Parts: sequence; structure tokens; C-alpha cells
Amino acid sequence: MAYWIKTPAELDERYRQRPTRIGLDTEFIRERTYWPQLALVQMAVGDEILLIDPLIPGMNEALAKWLADTSITKVMHSASEDLVTFKVACGVLPRPLFDTQIAASLAGIGGGMGYQKLVTAITGVTLAKGETRSDWMRRPLSDAQLEYAADDVEYLFAIHDVEEAKLAELGRRQWLQDDAERLLASVEHDEERWPHVAMRSAQFMDAAAQRRLLRLLRWRDVQARASDKPRSWILDNELAALLARTPPADAAALAKVMEGFPKAPRKLATQVWEALDTPLHDEAEAPLALPANDANKQALKRLQDAVSARTAELGLPDGVLASRKHLESYLESRKWPQALAGWRQAVLEPVLAPLLPAAT
Repeated sequence: MAYWIKTPAELDERYRQRPTRIGLDTEFIRERTYWPQLALVQMAVGDEILLIDPLIPGMNEALAKWLADTSITKVMHSASEDLVTFKVACGVLPRPLFDTQIAASLAGIGGGMGYQKLVTAITGVTLAKGETRSDWMRRPLSDAQLEYAADDVEYLFAIHDVEEAKLAELGRRQWLQDDAERLLASVEHDEERWPHVAMRSAQFMDAAAQRRLLRLLRWRDVQARASDKPRSWILDNELAALLARTPPADAAALAKVMEGFPKAPRKLATQVWEALDTPLHDEAEAPLALPANDANKQALKRLQDAVSARTAELGLPDGVLASRKHLESYLESRKWPQALAGWRQAVLEPVLAPLLPAAT
């Protein structure tokens, strides 16, 4: 049964019961801001589903006690954006975390499965999709919204039970704990040190251009955070890549380039110029996106084939062990990526290291 929680005292009363696990989900708005705005929290506690209104004064502080209590396992699905939302609204992240999407991958159930698909696979229940684009900030919420929101946590415990048993059988519970903690750490530190590597256009740039792109993307992120605006509203990827690849000679030339882009940040032109022209203290350490030449393609293909073979041996879904981006980083730097440390390094490095091309 679902209960609408209207006061922090109601949430505090249930907290005194100290359950061993809770199911969590959120609804938030992030279309026009950098930081997500928490609009609703759904919490499964025992046989109850609590629909918690974070717009009520004091509610987030009451919720933070639940999140910070490490004696309570937090069961969530595909939690990355929810974690950011909790960090912003409550100032704390939910630990320990059991992410049912990650667990499904590690248990061999399926990779990247959405909640609805996973619910059907494990319970046979088919959930409705009707309120995915609702206005969750309005009050009162409609009955349809409340029903949809409650469904998002109603089946988390059933999924948790099946996945926990499967991971224990496979000896992979520590794998999940490691991946969950890595996810939490990435949200905690909340910065991508080398954002240029993820942009496909970077592989067609020389080293100097990639460093300029890194400067612009770092500057953009700082501006987006400070102004609470989406990154693309500050500087879109197309313009960033153009400026990095073909840097203007001076501020006047930059202004002329911006004239060709309707959404260019003309008011920030001076700051864009300074960012583009000012070396970063650590840019010499930056990994480079590999140029798309035949030798690199062949070397990457060998690594990908080895990862695919190891994936099949372990009975894991494709994409769980290592992404293309991480393999490119390994190939370029010859250092094991931090994102793949732990159990992934243990199962992959022995088969990948012999495939690295000889150093030149």
C-alpha cells in the first residue's frame, strides 16, 4: 500500500523501525538546469510504499538520515542520476547501494536492462509506461502519477532477492559491491578529468587540438555548474570541436566564428578565448583519443575480440567488462584505466597485456 508522506515527522516515525533494506527511486526535473531538482522520492519499506514530498520544508533533512544509515541496504535501479539528485538535495549518498541494473549484468540476467523489462523478466508483471514525461513538480500529483511512482519501487525487493541469490551462487557479490562503490565515488567526486576522450571528434584531432578541446570542456563544466545551466547551453560540442581544431587567431576572429552559430555564447566570448588560449596545469598528462588509422583500428579490434571472448567465458552480457573508450585509453597510455581497476583488471589484464603493440 502506498502512503503520501506530508511531514518529516511521519518519515522519522518509520525510521525508528530500522529496516535492513529499503527500495528507492526518485522523480526529478533537469531539462533546463545543470543540477537535478528533486520532485518526489519513492521508498519501499517492508510492505509499505512511501511517496515522500521533498518540496516540504525539512523533508530532505529527514530523508538524509535514511540515506546515511549504513545498516540499511538501499536497493535502486540504474541509480546514477538518482545519486546525483540525492547528493544535491540531501547532501549525502545512499550507502550501501545495491543497483539492480548492475546486478542483472553481473548475474548474467541481461546487460543494461530497464526497470520495466527487468520486472517482467523476474516477476512476469508488465508495468505501464504512461507517466514517464509528467510534470513531477506540480501539486497535487494525479492518481496516475502516484500509481506510476509506486510501481517504480514495488518490485525492487523481489528483484533483489533473485539477484542476490544468483550473485552468491556465482561468487560475484564482491563484484557488485566494487561496482556500486565505484559508481558512488564517481558521483561523489563529480568530475570527468578527461572529457575530451569521450568525444568521437577528438580522434580526428592532433594532440594540440585535443588539449585545446580539453581546456574548453573543463571551462564549460565550471560555467555550467556555476550558472546551473545544461552544458550545451554554455557551449555545444560542435562549436567546441571547431574552435579546438581550428583556433581563431585572436578574440576578434573568435567573435566572427561565433556569428555562424546561433546558440554561441557571445556574452562569454572573452572567457571562451581565455580558456582556449590558457594551458591547463595537467594537460600534458592527458590521454589522447587514438587517431582513426588502420594500425590503431587493428590493435583496438584485437583487444575488443579478447574482451568478447572473456565475456562469453564468464557468461556476462556484452559491454559489461570494458567499453571502447576504456580500451582506447589502455591502448594509448599502456596503463590500466582506473575505471577498470579491481575485479575487471584481474580477469582482463592477463589476456589483454600480451596484445599491446610493441612500444615505438
